[in-house]
Amino acid sequence: MKKKIGYWIFAAFFYLFRLFPRKKNKVFCVMTHDGSAGSSVGVVVEALKKRTDKYQYIYMKKEDRENAKTHVFKAFCSFFLVKAYHLATASYILMDNVFLPMAYLRFSKDVKVVQLWHGTGTIKKFGQDANVGEVKRLEKRANQNITHLVVNSEYTKKQYAGAFGIKEDCVYIWGLPRTDELFSEEVKNEKVSRFYQQYSQLKGKKLVLYAPTFRDQEVDNPRMMLDVEYLEGNTAKDIVYLIKLHPFVASHYKGKDTERCINVSSYDDINTLLFVSDMLITDYSSIIFEYCVLERPMIFYAYDLETFSQEGRGFYEDYVSYVPGKVVKKSEEVAAVINSNSFDYKKINSFKTNSFHFLDGHSMERFMQRIFKA
Repeated sequence: MKKKIGYWIFAAFFYLFRLFPRKKNKVFCVMTHDGSAGSSVGVVVEALKKRTDKYQYIYMKKEDRENAKTHVFKAFCSFFLVKAYHLATASYILMDNVFLPMAYLRFSKDVKVVQLWHGTGTIKKFGQDANVGEVKRLEKRANQNITHLVVNSEYTKKQYAGAFGIKEDCVYIWGLPRTDELFSEEVKNEKVSRFYQQYSQLKGKKLVLYAPTFRDQEVDNPRMMLDVEYLEGNTAKDIVYLIKLHPFVASHYKGKDTERCINVSSYDDINTLLFVSDMLITDYSSIIFEYCVLERPMIFYAYDLETFSQEGRGFYEDYVSYVPGKVVKKSEEVAAVINSNSFDYKKINSFKTNSFHFLDGHSMERFMQRIFKA
């Protein structure tokens, strides 16, 4: 109830500030999932800044919520006054997440509310397909403000329209601007070179990236289930394992780096890690939608598949037949798949073409032309 009262207060100030003239050059950025320059919204802002200096940018980030814990009055003024004012007077709203106060807001018809989301695709159900109760109701109301939801493919269009509870007419298959660099050899070479400057000892090694999804129960029991020590002892000596954990799990991870196992959880640029990796081990993470662009092998270490599918949010497709790689449940099986070096590249390619309508790396251009006419 406390949160809902906060939403009402925000809405009251919003409608008060709507009496002020709207600014044609103001862009309000909701970056509550990822506030970095490489995020779904961040890449658009950086690209727009390179094209023109006429826009003003206002940011709503998760740091704003963290600051509220220590600077209550300052945070109150910033959120309910400053942010509400800028949101009410913006002509463009770019989002990477659902902003629940918007359940009580409505915008002028010519305001563009653009949802870029933080995932390239999804295996797990989310939004209206997973939430229940008041959160589900508020999210659906908030999402009715969306004028443009940008996705990569026809498959994702139908999926996301349902998950956001909006009409398919509001979903546009332009390709997510954030994915463009996955198709750029120039960007790839630059990032790979920068990585090896930092990790020169890894040159000539075969790199295997382990990037598991975060599980809700890990809040109480954060741990890494893959037995990397076993993999080190039972796979080729030239293989080095890169460990990329969720920040919460990483903060509790006690494992120490070895010659063949390096914790890269603090490495900010996930695309760099994808570029340098010869193979990916994951489970239910949306990272597979980015990695499939590179058409490299994937192993799905789904040790808790039954529990996750029954007690979790569930999947949009049959997990085992849908994912582009072998599904295993034990570390010994992971090692066996690595050693077999037998992968279905046709399935990986099919997964890629199903996940991306455009494979040209020009999604940013399409986005800029249609949203900003730039």
